[in-house]
Amino acid sequence: MRTSLPFPIVSVLVLACSSNNGSSGAGGHAASSTSASSSSNVSSSVSTVSSGTGGTGGGTSSQIQTIFYVMMENHGTAEIFGNTADAPYVNQLVAQYGSATNYFGVTHPSLPNYLAAISGDFQGIWDDCQAGQAVTCAPEEFIAGTETPAQLLTDGQKTSATAKAHWFDGPNLVDQLETKHLTWKAYMQGIPAVGDISEYAPVDMVDGGSVPRKLYAQKHNPFMYFSDIRSSPDRMKLIVPFTQFAADVASTSVPNFVWISPDQCHDMHGLSPVNAAAVGLPGCAGKSPMDHSVITLGDDFLKDTVQKIMASPAWKGNAAIVIAWDEDDYSGYAGCCGSPLGVGGAVLGGAGAPALVITSKNPKHQSLATAFNHYSLLGTIQQLWGLPCLANTCGLAGDNLMTKLFTP
Repeated sequence: MRTSLPFPIVSVLVLACSSNNGSSGAGGHAASSTSASSSSNVSSSVSTVSSGTGGTGGGTSSQIQTIFYVMMENHGTAEIFGNTADAPYVNQLVAQYGSATNYFGVTHPSLPNYLAAISGDFQGIWDDCQAGQAVTCAPEEFIAGTETPAQLLTDGQKTSATAKAHWFDGPNLVDQLETKHLTWKAYMQGIPAVGDISEYAPVDMVDGGSVPRKLYAQKHNPFMYFSDIRSSPDRMKLIVPFTQFAADVASTSVPNFVWISPDQCHDMHGLSPVNAAAVGLPGCAGKSPMDHSVITLGDDFLKDTVQKIMASPAWKGNAAIVIAWDEDDYSGYAGCCGSPLGVGGAVLGGAGAPALVITSKNPKHQSLATAFNHYSLLGTIQQLWGLPCLANTCGLAGDNLMTKLFTP
């Protein structure tokens, strides 16, 4: 086992979906790998993810030692990259640092993308339901009458997803980090308290009933869905309100892996007009037809957060910032790199979404057009730190990883 790293080196990640086969089809629809499409493939390999650079991660000051992972929401690449009116700060970062212009969500809706980001598997579900041993939900996407209305799920996929408890016992990134003696912490904007298990917050009492205002959403907190995290008081103590972040990042004891989920007014998701007004942020209301103010709220959040990181002691070391979006705005379902396949081999992807990587050491402007997704990003983290692969990150190597964006 490796000992704790002697000083913090920070990466900040913001997610967007990618591919593991390195190729894309016409119109940005990347081909999916049939060998990685099954939701039942949740076993962990004992081998490490193949490296395009030969690194094993962790032991020297030339390697990234801390990663900040920021997950944003529900916008396609073209809605953010180049949109200097609504997202000036993000586009400033794009012009200076690294970006992935052909990044994809693994599937729709949000929750399976978050699960994929930390476990290498979307866990075979297509819904945003809360965690629980007795919680089961029918698919919310890829069936008639939904935001992705085509009848694309097979009968077997619908039956399996509907019966699947939202309490997953497979291995995850937290297990791998702790095995390597790497530290972690998850910051959730709007969560009521450390380790809180609420589905939404805040909740108002109106006429004797509860009304969730949904600033915090558990579906954007993937750690709550894994049984070995929920059953551990020590791990649950590491899922904390974002209000702790400013003091923590200004200290000299930043964890190796930092996850950040902004609330739904600051991750570019948005709320209903009623809820946006109730929380005092009318600019957080949804699309009509383009949610300019919602994008700006997220851009402002990223500016404040990234600048705090860059001013921190951790940034003086070898650090990286990754910013990614979970999926697009439901305008498509292109995918790659292990996205599930449906009726007739249709790719059930999360469509194109932005992704950025910022490094503290020798940063440079570069743009990669290779197809990537959340599996590619997780596989890259595993490669950087010499961690085993998980499910759909197994077999990734070379240009199928995002390593170039992390290295000078």
